Amino acid sequence: MRRGSGQQRVEQRWGVLLAVPAVLGFLIFTAGPMIASLGFSLTDWQIGGTPSFAGAGNYRALLDDELFWKSLSVTTYYTLGAVPLMLIVALAVAMLLNQRVRGLPVWRTIFYLPTLVPAIANVVLWIWIFNPDFGLLNSLLRQGGLPTGMWIYAENTAIPSLIVMSTWGFGNTMVIFLAGLQGVPRHLYEAVSVDGAGPLRRFWHITLPMLTPTIFYNLVVGVIGTFQVFNQAYVMTEGGPNNATLFYVYYLFRKAFSEGEMGYASALAWVLFMIIVFVTFLLFRNARRWVYYEMADAR
Repeated sequence: MRRGSGQQRVEQRWGVLLAVPAVLGFLIFTAGPMIASLGFSLTDWQIGGTPSFAGAGNYRALLDDELFWKSLSVTTYYTLGAVPLMLIVALAVAMLLNQRVRGLPVWRTIFYLPTLVPAIANVVLWIWIFNPDFGLLNSLLRQGGLPTGMWIYAENTAIPSLIVMSTWGFGNTMVIFLAGLQGVPRHLYEAVSVDGAGPLRRFWHITLPMLTPTIFYNLVVGVIGTFQVFNQAYVMTEGGPNNATLFYVYYLFRKAFSEGEMGYASALAWVLFMIIVFVTFLLFRNARRWVYYEMADAR
């Protein structure tokens, strides 16, 4: 017994020792900067100058900042369009890849490959696709005798174009859906098939309810990710045309590194943090109404 307890103490010490780098990394690179940014948000600080305490001045200034509200509305619009479309496309492809067909590993690799494309290379590729003069999209539309568009270069089509572009990287969401589909018990499909249920009824009454935990996870991750969208505005549109793609994080970046207002940018960052926390709380609060957990319901 003494040897067992001694070995347990040794394992505990090693566990603590091996956890130290991760804890230090979190404190130094995550918690520390977050606490510092909270302090910066309470100051009037221009890069190169000396911070001066401003209290809640930066937060009060946000209420009168038209670009703050514009960036928030643009980001919300993008989130409401991109997240549902991503979920639908990823689920549809996952259901196709869940079938027993020849060469299935190859098809799965092909559909996942766009996710592996570096972010900037992905954006540059879509700049060419959306080019109104020689882009791939307008070229295909001309060949089909269909009207062309300005896409990201027009105020009314910029965000819809970026929403369509967002589905390009559905690989991770697809893989999670595929794992969820493979976890659906086969005997449930067999039972409803005996009752004469067709594919649509099997999907609506078996697949969809059993996938609700997976849908909920992808929904939360998608909402958090789209609220932090940045690359498209930074590389493709620079927030234009006429601030139509002024995403929140891009506006924060512009305030911090183009205009040098670090205090104001820190306030923007904390407002975004609180928005994400609030939206995530609402999603979890409402999840009990539609998310089905088999083990929980069995109890």
